[in-house]
Amino acid sequence: MKAILFGATGMVGQGVLRECLLDPGVAEVLSVGRSPSGVQHAKLKEVLHDDFTDFSKIESQLAGYDACFFCLGVSSIGMDPERYRHLTYDVTMAAANTLVRLNPGMVFTYVTGKGTDQTEKSPLGWARVKGKTEADLLKLPFKAAYMFRPSGIQPLHGVRSKTGWVNAVYALTAPLLSWMVRAVPSQMTTSEQLGRAMIKVAREGYPKPTLESEDINRV
Repeated sequence: MKAILFGATGMVGQGVLRECLLDPGVAEVLSVGRSPSGVQHAKLKEVLHDDFTDFSKIESQLAGYDACFFCLGVSSIGMDPERYRHLTYDVTMAAANTLVRLNPGMVFTYVTGKGTDQTEKSPLGWARVKGKTEADLLKLPFKAAYMFRPSGIQPLHGVRSKTGWVNAVYALTAPLLSWMVRAVPSQMTTSEQLGRAMIKVAREGYPKPTLESEDINRV
């Protein structure tokens, strides 16, 4: 399997990249981002790109792939609603529309979050935006598309958030998070389990298009 990864420098993307590089069934990973991942590996190729609403300049490098792991995401906290919608919906759909044209046999996996609402009736703006993104991705003629909705994620194996205080919180609560992964799988997963699940679902499929934390852990 040859895969494209968006968001390799984020916490989720770091975990997915690690699992891709460890998986013998993944032959190549193309990371598309605004900055280098900082990872060196024989299977990893990187393309630096600034405009995530227009991929025309790098289209020739995006063809010939079997899967996409789309791990880009921002927090809506303190963000202008239109800005959040642009970074969440417009960017995702620009990438997906480009990829489905170049790779119609591709499996597209998208990381959203628990509480996402495809009916767009939620009182939470982020849930409506994520829900519309999910719904419109599922309408595209990919071979298949899967929406991953993790609740809490425990970072493992050196995976880190870009935000310093978040890393401090994870370090302090590591024993509790480890317990929750085992005791409450509907509420907690790990960066390792999420990455492995995305790879397995891209390779083998899943009975339903939306996976909550419990599904992710089961896979």
